[in-house]
Amino acid sequence: MEVVHPTVEDPVARAASEGIGGPSGRHSRGHRWWTPVRVVLAVACVAWLLAMVQKAPCAADGWNGENARYAQMCYSDVPYLYTGRGFAELQVPFADSDGRYEGLEYPVLIGWFAYGASWLTQQLVGEADLERRRAAPVDELSSFPGVEEERRLSFVVTAILLAPFVLLAAWFLAGAHRGRPWDALPFAAAPTLVVAGLVNWDVIAVACVAGAFWAWSRGSPLLAGVMVGLGTAAKLYPLFLLGAFLVVGLRRRSWRPLALAFGGALASWLAVNLPVMLYGWEGWRVFWSFNADRGPDLGSLWLVAAHAGHAASADTVNLVSWVVFLAVCAAVLVLGLTAPQVPRVAQLAFLVLVGFLLVNKVYSPQYVLWLLPVAVLARPRWRDLLIWQAGELFYFAMVWMYLGQYTASATTGGQDLAYSVAIVVRVAAELYLAAVVVRDVLRPWRDPVRLSAGDLTHDPMTPVGRR
Repeated sequence: MEVVHPTVEDPVARAASEGIGGPSGRHSRGHRWWTPVRVVLAVACVAWLLAMVQKAPCAADGWNGENARYAQMCYSDVPYLYTGRGFAELQVPFADSDGRYEGLEYPVLIGWFAYGASWLTQQLVGEADLERRRAAPVDELSSFPGVEEERRLSFVVTAILLAPFVLLAAWFLAGAHRGRPWDALPFAAAPTLVVAGLVNWDVIAVACVAGAFWAWSRGSPLLAGVMVGLGTAAKLYPLFLLGAFLVVGLRRRSWRPLALAFGGALASWLAVNLPVMLYGWEGWRVFWSFNADRGPDLGSLWLVAAHAGHAASADTVNLVSWVVFLAVCAAVLVLGLTAPQVPRVAQLAFLVLVGFLLVNKVYSPQYVLWLLPVAVLARPRWRDLLIWQAGELFYFAMVWMYLGQYTASATTGGQDLAYSVAIVVRVAAELYLAAVVVRDVLRPWRDPVRLSAGDLTHDPMTPVGRR
């Protein structure tokens, strides 16, 4: 299959290529070893190394800096939760700790991944005296032999263990659009992947989302559903891919693939969650209750409203958020059913996900990773992706300034206007990209994926014979 070259079809890529020899010519045969997929994987490796370097200032002081973690924007949840959620004494995730630790506010797959990384960390440092640790007060754990070394090493171990998920995501995305492997390059080279990739464990869900797109494009709706279920066991948002599958299935009247996708998602989610629900029901519920009970939080438009003097209770936010989100889902459904051509799955998924994040109660710095793999497939144009990422990077910088109290609220005692502006800028960047995607759906001749194929009915994520 002929490969679409970004230096030929993308104006920004074409202009940028002038420094390395110019656009690909009609007689170009490419490199025998450096295939597009290998280039994408190599760039992803470099990006992940840079992600580790980006956290180096915090790692250098043993993650003990106070506001330095905000001033240098190198914060990560990983080392702080090592002692804060019982991983230092290998407390079984989601099991009852008799009040010794707060409940783990993460879904099952991330909880057990963090546990496994903690176990490996302790094996590398040496055998830990877990019984002594479990008998001591939690606030004294950091002074125990080996604990501080383990806490520092846990970040490095986690970063190494997460690297395969980044490479998997890049590989899946390179294969999602047949004939368009370069569409994965904006993911692998994304500055947001570098700065946000190691804030949390979210790249596990990112790899599952990319895998779902890849499986769907290969005519394996069951596997696509399994990937969605595994992703939902790590973070909630991969569940929304089923909405995109549903719209495309309704438009094409493809009932069996829909049933397989939904069945696979349910089965894989239950396979991961059911054992934990049986042995630690209350601990398992913490993720859901924590998110239901929290009020307006970081990065949300609800926080902007609160800063402007229009605070809302958690119950009000829950109700309005779900009503608005369901309205967005209904709008995406109507768009998908009435568009001139069947929208691409990535386009629909991106719109649903943006709708969810716009009304969500929190937008943590790493949430940009949720959008990243979907965005590069929904609108594979460097200009639009860079405009969106610029807004996200501005927000990423300002959230740490806000948490470190370096902006207006620290000097005047008033509301932090700078942070509210950053939230609005980020939302505007997301809405810009969403608007471009909606335009591509309504005017398929503006969609770069269909345009490069010379066939407005062409969707490279649909198996041959099922268009």
